[in-house]
Amino acid sequence: MSDYLTHMREHVRLIILRALADEPAYTHNDAILTDIAKAFAVDRGRDFVRAEIRWLETIGAVTVRELASALIVTATQRGVDHAQRRLVLDGVRRPSAEG
Repeated sequence: MSDYLTHMREHVRLIILRALADEPAYTHNDAILTDIAKAFAVDRGRDFVRAEIRWLETIGAVTVRELASALIVTATQRGVDHAQRRLVLDGVRRPSAEG
């Protein structure tokens, strides 16, 4: 995998975790997370975001439940801890000190 693609994947994983950590229930659906990624100049489509959601699920940073054609994604404490700089997850970009 190219360094650029690796960097982009790590970046979108952080975007996902931060977006979830900012929600009171730590939950969004994959369509909203795709739109949030676009707002951060990651416009690779829903399949790309879904792949990164599934990757985050494999490391225990999120849980995923399917509802019709949507994925309902909820951050675990592990995912929130990374977004809030209390834990470092390999493969996920580290949040900046500014927040």
